[in-house]
Amino acid sequence: MKKLMSMLCVLFVLLTIAAIPVSASRAYQTYTYSINGSALYSPDAYTTQKVLNYQDMGLETPLNAATDLIVDADQNVYVADSGNHRVVCLDRYYHLRFIISGFLNGNRIADSLKNPRGVFVTEDRYEGGELQYPGRIYVCDSGNNRIVTFDREGNFISIINKPESEMFGENAVFTPAAMAVDAYDRLYVVSTETSEGVIVMTNKGEFTSFVGAQQSVTSTWAQITRRFQTKKQRALSEAVISYPYNNIAINEDGFIYVTIYDPGLESKMAAAITGKSKSGQYAPCKLLNPAGDEIMRRNGFWPPAGEIAYKVGTQQQGTNGVSRVTDVACGPEGTWTIVDRNRNRVFTYDYDGNLLFAFGDPGLLLGNTSYIQSICYQGDTLLMLDGTGTTQYMTVFNRTEYGDVLMQALHHQNVRLYDKAIEDWKDILMRNSNYDAAYVGIGQSLSRNGKYKEALEYYRAAYDTTNYSEAYKEMRKQWMSKFFLLIPVVLIVVIVVIVKFLRHAAKVNKKVAVSGERHKFKDELYYVFHVIFHPMDGFWDLKHEKRGSMRAALFFMIVTVIALFYKSVGTGYVMNPQGVYSTIFMQTLVVFVPILLFAVANWCLTTLFDGEGSFRDIFIACGYSLLPITLTTVPVTLFSNIVVSNEVDILKLILAFGFIWTGFLLFFGMMVTHDYTMGKNVLITLCTIVGMAFIMFLAILFTSLVMDMVRYVSNIITEVNYRI
Repeated sequence: MKKLMSMLCVLFVLLTIAAIPVSASRAYQTYTYSINGSALYSPDAYTTQKVLNYQDMGLETPLNAATDLIVDADQNVYVADSGNHRVVCLDRYYHLRFIISGFLNGNRIADSLKNPRGVFVTEDRYEGGELQYPGRIYVCDSGNNRIVTFDREGNFISIINKPESEMFGENAVFTPAAMAVDAYDRLYVVSTETSEGVIVMTNKGEFTSFVGAQQSVTSTWAQITRRFQTKKQRALSEAVISYPYNNIAINEDGFIYVTIYDPGLESKMAAAITGKSKSGQYAPCKLLNPAGDEIMRRNGFWPPAGEIAYKVGTQQQGTNGVSRVTDVACGPEGTWTIVDRNRNRVFTYDYDGNLLFAFGDPGLLLGNTSYIQSICYQGDTLLMLDGTGTTQYMTVFNRTEYGDVLMQALHHQNVRLYDKAIEDWKDILMRNSNYDAAYVGIGQSLSRNGKYKEALEYYRAAYDTTNYSEAYKEMRKQWMSKFFLLIPVVLIVVIVVIVKFLRHAAKVNKKVAVSGERHKFKDELYYVFHVIFHPMDGFWDLKHEKRGSMRAALFFMIVTVIALFYKSVGTGYVMNPQGVYSTIFMQTLVVFVPILLFAVANWCLTTLFDGEGSFRDIFIACGYSLLPITLTTVPVTLFSNIVVSNEVDILKLILAFGFIWTGFLLFFGMMVTHDYTMGKNVLITLCTIVGMAFIMFLAILFTSLVMDMVRYVSNIITEVNYRI
């Protein structure tokens, strides 16, 4: 029995261990971000295949402060092993081919590399079936302030020293740290001591230009002190305005990605992320054409700047400020990936700037990161150079089935096979229903096939107002072409009706003014159209001729409540993509509470400062001042259902005009009601606002005291009942 019990206990323990979820041992979590900034977990696009140390590569000594990783057309891997003053070349299976360290230079003198920080490899180019331009290995020999070129077998070819040009300057320091070469053998060099931008040279080292200079911002104090500096001091301060780029990559179209981290622009970058800026002024990664123009597309929910869930100034893992981008790699189908050194995490985007996936977490499991130095793509494989000092290794990530489908969807979209792209995106949604980029991808494919109405539903699912507007604009064009003649007719009819109604209201108001009869409720309502267009005369007669009433003021308040409630529930998708709405009770509070607070505070003050208006006069004037809000809110809400994104600002301006118009009427209504001068009315208005805040404070304090008393009595009753 003892043996049997022991075996059962062991079996129970084994079953318990086997029951532990697999996710508990995952090295990282892959995710994207929704439009509201929430993390959306997704299946892994890449999984760890293996981790290689120096012995696995066939090296006798470990890597030491290696900084760069590149792959050539034959999928050979090159590592800039800076601390060991060498470049390590591996084959496609990560076995050592050769090492570049010492060599005979052009004068047949023994030479060697010193702290090489970057490496780039060009492909063989053929013309007429013959090899015309053999591929080269370009090494950024940073310690020697030069670039050294070798053939694909590691044999020395030439040395490119500091460019000679007046634009470069005699005292300028040339310290190449990263570089890229285009199809025309133009060299794009990032120098750690050069803040004017990327250095462009020929393959013979002739200086061409600077491109893509990073703009920086000086503080207000620095701008003030600069006015009192000498020319020499001013030139010195201008020389250190911008930070140099820290890395570079080139895509198959010859456009270059450059990365930068400027601590002085961290707050600007945070503001750009929060505001979902489409500008690249403070972006940590830019895409430049050969002329140096910034052409990156930023059509995603958030700017392609790495992490968006940050807290500036904190040191907690995952929230330690905005991303510090230190490397960029170009992937398949126009994708590109950046490294966030703050979190040791990678973020991958498509060519339009949509975040496809992000992953990377510190730890000791296979696939965890510690200090990412560089990344590059080897076909469908992602290589990551990780670690510091002599504790460095290369992690090999294989693309998963989910990642394959994702790249296939992008491929079909790029080659305009939209029907196939739709199927791919739907396949992705079956695996990850939270993947907003898939909804956008389906919508784009449908739009390009002319199926705009179907596309709108998918854009709605992703809260993508930009693409929604583009599709809706095409639908609107089709609708307008059908009713081209009817639209101006409707506009003319509406304008004529409005003009005739205002003329009718003016006749009614004029007739009532001279009739001497008792005013009817209808007459009191008509009078508001005289007040809003002639406030000085209107408010005078409103008080002295009794042209208004409390019931009419209450009516206009109720109409305002209804108009604001209609705006809450009837605003179109483009202006309210998340469908936020408010109840009619809340809108009632929004209208009546401020009006009552204003009326009470103003009446209390004007009673003490020779105001001639009673509380009734103030309340009526407030009610009659609200009509412009209704007159602008209702049509804006109607038109919000047929506008697109770039027209929303016009509607917002109209709404703002309505509230400003109401404020204007309220100000002059109080001035006429109390018979104040302009200056005195300004002072009383400011004091009224302060009085409103004071009344609110007293109300909150009184409510808090009452609640405490109720809670105290309730506790006593509970205690007594418990004792009994």
